[in-house]
Amino acid sequence: MTRNWAGNIQYSATEFIRPTTVEQVRKAVAHAGRVRALGTRHSFNDLADSPGVLLSVADLPPVVDVDATRATARVAAGLSYAELAPRLDAAGFALPAMASLPHISVGGAVATATHGSGVRNQVLSAAVRELELVTADGDVVSIGRDDADFDGVVVGLGSLGVVTHLTLDLVPTYQLRQRVYEGLALEVLDDHFAELMSCAYSVCLFTDWREPVLTQVWVQERVDQPATLPSWFTATPADGPRHPVDGVDPVSCTTQGGVPGPWFERLPHFRSDQPPSSSGDELQSEYMIPADDAVAALHALDDVREQIRPALQICEVRTAARDDFWLSTCYGRETVSIHFTWVSDISVVLPVVELVEQQLAPFSPRPHWAKTSVATAEYERLPDFRELMDRYDPAGKFTNAFTERHFSSVRPVPHLSGRTR
Repeated sequence: MTRNWAGNIQYSATEFIRPTTVEQVRKAVAHAGRVRALGTRHSFNDLADSPGVLLSVADLPPVVDVDATRATARVAAGLSYAELAPRLDAAGFALPAMASLPHISVGGAVATATHGSGVRNQVLSAAVRELELVTADGDVVSIGRDDADFDGVVVGLGSLGVVTHLTLDLVPTYQLRQRVYEGLALEVLDDHFAELMSCAYSVCLFTDWREPVLTQVWVQERVDQPATLPSWFTATPADGPRHPVDGVDPVSCTTQGGVPGPWFERLPHFRSDQPPSSSGDELQSEYMIPADDAVAALHALDDVREQIRPALQICEVRTAARDDFWLSTCYGRETVSIHFTWVSDISVVLPVVELVEQQLAPFSPRPHWAKTSVATAEYERLPDFRELMDRYDPAGKFTNAFTERHFSSVRPVPHLSGRTR
């Protein structure tokens, strides 16, 4: 556990612990000088690192308590979506969205505003109704939607405490069909981007930037809400399963070809029983921009595709609906995400990341909190989040090099919003 999943981050922690009870979490946090929660290690930067203790909640009891009357589930934060989703489905429920890989933990995905795709689908954090947080002094605080701090705490980047459990809103279970199409000219998006992205429950676009062409379009339709592909959609149905990266064996990808299946086996790109993406031999960057700027941003990237290409494995374009979480990359605006899966050589990748950020700069990009980037974004509620940090963590127990780069410190106000148990 001394490195992240991709192997590009060497953790600086002096101790790694895996408590098995909330009481052990409380004691560990209370006694630590510096501590951070560690999820499934899918961050590509030092967000999750700590100069002191790294604490995993993965060994807490794998709680999934479904309340069918309220359509909610109280779940352990250390569960992966691969572990959670089948249990929800068996109870007749589902989540509206999932990330591209189900291997990540619920707590980590929520804390970083991780998302799927769909113009009406919000980040995964939007499912949270309540969370249970171990604060710096070892108290357990429950924070729900009625609490004033809720929108600041949910996407908390691990900087306010250790989340042990979350209560999630559920929807009735549903089935999807997934189809992959190939070869759609980029210029088609000039007049039809919004129409394409809203033609099905979830739509994802891929390009390798070799040409001004979308190499693949993944369309995920609900069985009870068939997709409507317009006449101008001239991409060709794939003649077999596809991996997003050309030439890679699609064995790790979820079922395609229009075969109906449960939501949790279609929404992610990658199967839970297979290594995801490029099996960690990669770096990743992602930038969220206003949906209205998507076409202009893609053309700006097309202008430098020759420079992008040597560092790139694949680029993906997705959508997400606006939300109110203070540090969400979708805060206050309908959003398009532009994601880059790079090669693993940082010396090759970093200059291209800087170029991409220059091209996207006119569109107010917000980098994904847990991925490789150089630029930072302006957040309207950032001063309020800094104040939260100082109230919940006056001694800076949950700070690290990442938070020191991104958040300045002011003196604390001694108050916590929520219910202490």
